[in-house]
Amino acid sequence: MPDTSPPFRADHVGSLLRPQALIDARDRLKQGAIGADELWEIESEAVRDAIALQEGAGLKSITDGDFRRGHWWNDFVLAIDGIEIQGGMAVHFRQKPGEEIAHAPHRAVVTGRLHRPRGICTDAFRFLKENTSQTPKICIPSPSIVHFRSGREGIDRKAYPDMAEFFHDLARIWREEIADIAALGGRYIQLDEVNLAFLCDPKLRDAVRRLGEDPDTLPETYAGLINETLAGRPHDMVACLHLCRGNHRSNWVAEGGFEPVAEILFNEIDVDAYFLEFDSPRAGNFEPLRFVPKGKTIVLGIVTSKFPDLESKDDLKRRVEEASKYLPLDQLALSPQCGFASTLLGNKLTVEDEKAKLRLVVETAQEIWG
Repeated sequence: MPDTSPPFRADHVGSLLRPQALIDARDRLKQGAIGADELWEIESEAVRDAIALQEGAGLKSITDGDFRRGHWWNDFVLAIDGIEIQGGMAVHFRQKPGEEIAHAPHRAVVTGRLHRPRGICTDAFRFLKENTSQTPKICIPSPSIVHFRSGREGIDRKAYPDMAEFFHDLARIWREEIADIAALGGRYIQLDEVNLAFLCDPKLRDAVRRLGEDPDTLPETYAGLINETLAGRPHDMVACLHLCRGNHRSNWVAEGGFEPVAEILFNEIDVDAYFLEFDSPRAGNFEPLRFVPKGKTIVLGIVTSKFPDLESKDDLKRRVEEASKYLPLDQLALSPQCGFASTLLGNKLTVEDEKAKLRLVVETAQEIWG
């Protein structure tokens, strides 16, 4: 099959290491030393460099690196009226066995009726599209992030006495944004859906129960939410889900294979492809891919974005061959397992390491698929 439409045989999740000048500019904005317009210009220069980096690596899908965000989901959600960000679930981020970081990831709390006063990523997407000759890819958080970490108790009962109405409004907000992106020519969208991967970890399933939610029914709930979110998108817009197990300064949160959610994930959610984390044993094996139907693509995240050590092409080829025992090679593609900087400070590797990882993905994919 010609590699002419997304997801491409060599693809990537989206976020890139922020240059120090961009990090400093955000600090200066908080201090009142610069205004939003000046920050936009600094971001724009950095985005142009990010586009050049991706195109130089040979990628066909191009993102803005999340350079106009400080965090992979906070900025998007805070642009919606009726949502606040508060302290979150008390979990431990981990990097190596025995090394844990006490950290409570933020959670969204719904304080009133949801309303999208203006486009959230539309200006950023317009700039991206105008500055790349390749396929622009927009990455946004899945709407499930508004519910997962707070549960029913994080949603104002006066604003939403009926949870069905809440989920309907939530999907509408995302649908409006996607429609505006489509009107600008966007035809490649990725929803970052980490929560379905978190539901594969027994410890996090227990945390969900403590919130008063049922981890056995949430996959169905989120499948319906995502489908309503993507309903009505243009027939030629490719929609993907990205699932990972946490990505903060090279640390992770969850572990466990995709088996507990695989049937619903692959067969009940109306997307074209999945970016799946498979870079370490804690992600499980490839057996859940047996549930993937014909016509859907799995982008294997077997190159880690967490550490600088460069994988060998032979090892990557062996892992792709292993995955092909459960899914035809024609339904597979290759990428890093996550972005390089889900948060402002990014993972513990250099821009040169990042470039090498992206070039490795491109070169390996060319050798596998031609």
